[in-house]
Amino acid sequence: MEPDIFYILGNKVRRDLLSHLTCTECYFSLLSSRVTVSSTAVAKHLKIMEREGILQSYEKEERFIGPTKKYYRISIAKSYVVTLTPDMFWFRGFELKEPKLEDFKIELSKLNKEPTGLINLISEFLKANRELEKILEAFVSLEAYRNELVKRIKEEYLREIGDMTQLAILHYVLLNGEATVEELSDRLNMKEREVREKIMEMARFVPIKLINNEKVLIDEDVMKGDWNAQEDKGSGE
Repeated sequence: MEPDIFYILGNKVRRDLLSHLTCTECYFSLLSSRVTVSSTAVAKHLKIMEREGILQSYEKEERFIGPTKKYYRISIAKSYVVTLTPDMFWFRGFELKEPKLEDFKIELSKLNKEPTGLINLISEFLKANRELEKILEAFVSLEAYRNELVKRIKEEYLREIGDMTQLAILHYVLLNGEATVEELSDRLNMKEREVREKIMEMARFVPIKLINNEKVLIDEDVMKGDWNAQEDKGSGE
């Protein structure tokens, strides 16, 4: 059954929970510590998302001695596109499967900028629909590729560095392009000083940059060089 994605995403707490779960599978108490509502409210939101088929829960024994914990993970792999204007409302959901990395021929220049007459207007709309289908096909393929890359980045980071908090910062910055220390502090429920310390530690492993002690982003200029040959790289200014 198709989940009611608008209902799920219409609540900020649920969006925050999903964001944390895209970084790693989490047990209940960890998820509760990442948001600013009560554990009872968190349990309610998780139950709603399980009911809608967005999440799955399972029990896992801890690595060391301790009680079995209930974990949650996202159980779908989809992208959604929506348009809402005074004249159009439509949305589509797309399954993300294997990326098809090939060029897509999109010919927007062949569309008539100023069609006249009802028949011509309908004809141009149908032609625009066909071009849109090509764009959506390219979009879905690109999203599937990005999803695979993020999955491998997480696996590689945990295998080589093993710091879950650093990974959460990297994950957020990659998906959003950049972030502020304040945003990361709110998202991770950490003090800003602790966030800055984590970023400084990360800069030894990945080209992450802290600008004016506040703005965080990936330093692509550094990546153009031989990053692996550099040692003891600190954060930028």
